[in-house]
Amino acid sequence: MTGITRFDAILFDLDGTLVDTAPDMVRALFEVQATEGGQPVDYELARSHVSHGAAGLIGLAFPDSDDKTLERLRLKFLDVYEASVCMHSTLFPDMEGLLDRLDDAGFAWGVITNKPERMTGPLMAALDMDTRAACMISGDTLPLRKPDPAPLLLASEKTGTPPDRCVYIGDAARDIQAGLAAGMLTVAAGYGYVTPDDDPASWNAHELVATTEELTHLILKGVNLTS
Repeated sequence: MTGITRFDAILFDLDGTLVDTAPDMVRALFEVQATEGGQPVDYELARSHVSHGAAGLIGLAFPDSDDKTLERLRLKFLDVYEASVCMHSTLFPDMEGLLDRLDDAGFAWGVITNKPERMTGPLMAALDMDTRAACMISGDTLPLRKPDPAPLLLASEKTGTPPDRCVYIGDAARDIQAGLAAGMLTVAAGYGYVTPDDDPASWNAHELVATTEELTHLILKGVNLTS
């Protein structure tokens, strides 16, 4: 890892980085399992797979299903999740304070997620972030999504910030891959939804943080807002 110095725009992955969406996503998974006659998977194991999205969760819960069944269940999961996208989801600790500091100082921040817009928009609105974010790029905003750098480059354009003056924070290897390909500074959120067989230190991010407190300190230092 190489140290981060200064940047002008802060870009976040959504699930597992900025917002703890696991309570609602795992609840939706359990509901699908129940209607299919299955037993719930271990909550903590399911939580660690949330950053892999609907397909990852369904694959975890129904490992012996064929491709046609997996797709049917994935679509069913999305319908169940969309119906109650923000019942128990919350910003991770320290994130509200961090966003307030960035807003007060006039620094642009935004969200780049592979989550479909039909879930991203309502979730951001429910948490009062939709009008605050300088950009909100969903998984279907463009034909390409992470790990392709295109969504990150669109965020750079929307914030009016050159890629090399942006930092992107994410809790999955594809987040860091996309950030590096876009020419951005990158931070691996080790506190996020990381599966037991994954190692954030192997993602080659510029920085690795273990807690939201560490992330907050890093970001405030990078925009020269430390007291």
